[in-house]
Amino acid sequence: MSETQQSGSQRIERVLAYMFTGLVMLSVAAFIAVLIATMVGVAEHDGFSHGVWPIVIMLPWFGLPLAFLLLIALFIVHAVNRSRTARAQTN
Repeated sequence: MSETQQSGSQRIERVLAYMFTGLVMLSVAAFIAVLIATMVGVAEHDGFSHGVWPIVIMLPWFGLPLAFLLLIALFIVHAVNRSRTARAQTN
């Protein structure tokens, strides 16, 4: 495997890993923000239907499944990269 192919596949793995980590952290932060806002009393008198709250509430619903798909993609890319490396070393 050439040096540019190896660095390109490592870059893809790194980007997928950072995207996965960022989405999980953002989704968990949104979930915690909703919990704290509920304890403070934002939910009273329909406070969650205004401003940025609908986005914050829906972020974990879409962010966590998307992060799971990114994790699967990361595993597939890593497995392909390892098989290519092993195949190149045996030749």
